[in-house]
Amino acid sequence: MSNERIILGIDPGTTIMGFGLIKIVNKKMEFLQLNELQLSKYDNHYQKLKIIFERTIELIDTHNPDEIAIEAPFFGKNVQSMLKLGRAQGVAMAAGLSRDIPITEYEPKKIKMAITGNGNASKEQVAKMLQQLLGLKELPKNLDSTDGLAAAVCHFFNSGKVVGEKSYTGWDAFVKNNENRIKK
Repeated sequence: MSNERIILGIDPGTTIMGFGLIKIVNKKMEFLQLNELQLSKYDNHYQKLKIIFERTIELIDTHNPDEIAIEAPFFGKNVQSMLKLGRAQGVAMAAGLSRDIPITEYEPKKIKMAITGNGNASKEQVAKMLQQLLGLKELPKNLDSTDGLAAAVCHFFNSGKVVGEKSYTGWDAFVKNNENRIKK
């Protein structure tokens, strides 16, 4: 592994998709960017998915991340919300896989635990800890972008550990690990 790599973290969503980028140089984190994609102005769910895909491709082509860390959907009571969130995550993953970038998925509690030491931490607690860790001058109004950044930082903290997350290095690896999903 080289001494330098870039990690793109994504917090998928169909209202707001948060993302953050960090650069690792000699095992030290450097903050690159955090932002969010506002999707609430679009009524059509499929249009939102298209925009998520295109923006993720644009981020990849601009920053050339070596790895992507993505927050897994949490299980809620609203099945329709879960379905839409899963689609958003899948589209972001497809963008990364189309560029052969390894993707690792982390549960929200795992990300919070990695950043704050508390799996039940609030978004505000995660954001404040990221501000301390990365020397951010100010925090964004919406914290979806810090959630994306938190996924990237969690991935850095878990690099080299085998902890059972789902990880794919490309379409071939995804297909091989999901043969039961292939229709013959």
